[in-house]
Amino acid sequence: MKKSIVILLHIGFWLCYLLLIGIMLAVFYRSSNQAIDQTERVINAFKSLFLFAFFPSFLTFYGCYLIVFQKFLQQKKFLLSLLFGILISIGASIIAYVVMRYFIESGQMNDMDKGGVNGRSTAVRTILFMSFISSIAGLAALIIKGFITWFNEIKLKEELKQKNHETEMALIKSQLDPHFLFNTLNNIDVLILKDAEEASNYLNKLSDILRFMLYETKTDEILLRKEIEYIEKYIELQKIRTANANYVSFEVIGNPANIPIAPMVFIPFIENAFKHSTNKKIDNAINVQLFINKENIIFVCENKYDPNRKVIQESNGLGNHLIQRRLNLIYPEQHLLELEKQINLYSVKLTIKNG
Repeated sequence: MKKSIVILLHIGFWLCYLLLIGIMLAVFYRSSNQAIDQTERVINAFKSLFLFAFFPSFLTFYGCYLIVFQKFLQQKKFLLSLLFGILISIGASIIAYVVMRYFIESGQMNDMDKGGVNGRSTAVRTILFMSFISSIAGLAALIIKGFITWFNEIKLKEELKQKNHETEMALIKSQLDPHFLFNTLNNIDVLILKDAEEASNYLNKLSDILRFMLYETKTDEILLRKEIEYIEKYIELQKIRTANANYVSFEVIGNPANIPIAPMVFIPFIENAFKHSTNKKIDNAINVQLFINKENIIFVCENKYDPNRKVIQESNGLGNHLIQRRLNLIYPEQHLLELEKQINLYSVKLTIKNG
């Protein structure tokens, strides 16, 4: 939601709030003693409006708006939301009461002190009533903040849907370009003469990859174990191009069971590693690791490369900007992407909060 609209919502709320309080005060003073000096009535009305009603409500409103909603209510901690909302309204009312009695009405301090128990009882009742009024403003703050958050989430989902579509198209072009597909089919064709059973196995893996990319990626989330299965098959197909069995290493540490993840969030980095790894005879030229714990999912992909060799940049590859944009949309403030390029080693570390 635009900032200008949010500001108008705040201004509109406070105008309605002040209008309501003004009407209540007008009714009160109309029914009160008419002998009071008009100037004194205006001053008393201002004091009541600002300190008794507006000031504690203002503090409570923005305390709930900025703290309670984001820290507790949005996290579905309803009991803590209620508790902190009440504490903020009481605290704001105490501050407003102290300001009203001790700074503006300082001349009445002795009267309050002389009042003893009755004076304290009056103070408690006044603070409780002020807390009740300010709690209404706090509730309104939660409603307004909830509406703004709900609207922003709808807008974010629409943007995410469009960006996912663009990313899916880029991923399909990136992964299923003719280069990859034709090389894989040619390698399988050669295997048919040497080992028909092994060639059939690779054809099944290629079929699974096509099925995964065309159907499984339609949803916003898939199980992490399915993503891992796809990565394993993708690596196996890429390894057809080399006789070095230790060219690529892939390791999963932790239990991926029942953990959701955005589809194909890791594969662009693995694909880039294969593109830029220039020597297939080196052991562990590409090293991929996935660490899973209760807090985070950590993906690490490293590939060795020759800095003196020029690599032709393919126009249909998935760039880091689009990858980062997609991550920002799917995991806002819940991920950390670290890219590091050394003399002969390029590394990617992606940390995503688990759950």
